[in-house]
Amino acid sequence: MSPARCFSVVVLLSALSGCGGGDDYTDLDAYMNEMRLHGPGKIEPTPVFQSYPAFTYNAANLRSPFSPQISTDLAARRRGSGNVKPDLGRVKQYLEGFNIEQFEMVGTLSNASGSYALLRGAGGVHRLKVGDYLGRNDGRIVAISGSQVDVVEIVSDGQGAWLERPRTIPLKEHS
Repeated sequence: MSPARCFSVVVLLSALSGCGGGDDYTDLDAYMNEMRLHGPGKIEPTPVFQSYPAFTYNAANLRSPFSPQISTDLAARRRGSGNVKPDLGRVKQYLEGFNIEQFEMVGTLSNASGSYALLRGAGGVHRLKVGDYLGRNDGRIVAISGSQVDVVEIVSDGQGAWLERPRTIPLKEHS
């Protein structure tokens, strides 16, 4: 056997002899005896949680505080008249197939032919002028300013007559 090989066997045997030597568990035995004398520790009881009364949100059917108020006085709820009615023979424009609530004004555009409102909705941004229609209630644009678009819709009063309902689409800032 070569001296290098003999040296490596001696080192290996000395390392293995250190793993199994001495049964010195005195510190562990002392700790276990101390634990047996004092018994198990005291376990604190679980905390008692107070139950709170259930809260029912009752304002779900009310107007959102972030939308403008609508006047509900009785004078504004007038009866429809016989001379106001939708033009059933008129060819519907593309934007009349969508709810007016989904449109938002994002800007204006002016050139030599007039002033236009830029409305986002119905899958894109649309350029509209005074006299154009949008929404499902025969909404006709009556005025365009830098801050809003004024629309007049023709809606049923529920008693067989029609009335005009003004709507405003405000300019959406930072769009």
